[in-house]
Amino acid sequence: LANLPTFLNYMKSTPFFLFSNYTLSVIPLFILMGAFAERSGLATDLFRAASAWVGHWRGGLAMAVIAACTGFGAICGSSVATTATFGRTALPELRRYRYGEGFRTGVIAVGGTLGILVPPSIILVVYAISTEQNIAKLFQAALVPALFATLFYCIVIAIVVRRDPNAGPAHAPVPKEERWRALLLVWPALAVAIVVIGGIYGGIFTPTEGASVGAVSMFAIGLLRRSLPWREIRTSLLQ
Repeated sequence: LANLPTFLNYMKSTPFFLFSNYTLSVIPLFILMGAFAERSGLATDLFRAASAWVGHWRGGLAMAVIAACTGFGAICGSSVATTATFGRTALPELRRYRYGEGFRTGVIAVGGTLGILVPPSIILVVYAISTEQNIAKLFQAALVPALFATLFYCIVIAIVVRRDPNAGPAHAPVPKEERWRALLLVWPALAVAIVVIGGIYGGIFTPTEGASVGAVSMFAIGLLRRSLPWREIRTSLLQ
């Protein structure tokens, strides 16, 4: 009771300050950006485009999962969202092409970790806010390790399927016309990711402003593609 006035004074200002922190708004904005990408089918298109280009290699479909996880991670910044998305999108395809059970689930699991490493990573934002560090510099520090992780995951996949060809069989090559058509479907999402990350790195806008630009741009892309009906918009906002 002797400290009750101090406690009440603390409760009067601190909770409001924490929850009204402008910087924290970057987290739901990046999550919303990823939700729009998933609900509009862009995540599925990323996987199909990567599969069209490398799926005819032995283990190529698994490498396509890693590449798509990297691209989607640059949109949503969440490992949970990345793993859940490609668990639904890629796992049936890996099963259809008779990839090894442990191998296919392992590929999706490690691919999901890229979502938390590739900028814009939500966990880096939380860490930067908690420790009062520069978010843009943390994003810069994470970019190279994320690209190396993507490369090394693909190298490991190549080694595994070389030792056990049944773990990752190839599928029939896709005609060049279909490859370019698949790539054209995903260039808007990749362009948004490049603009957001490049704008943050270049100092054009802050991470929070970049997240706003990304969320609005992804929403506009979904509307222009006519793949984001009101039901999916509502689900994205609830996420």
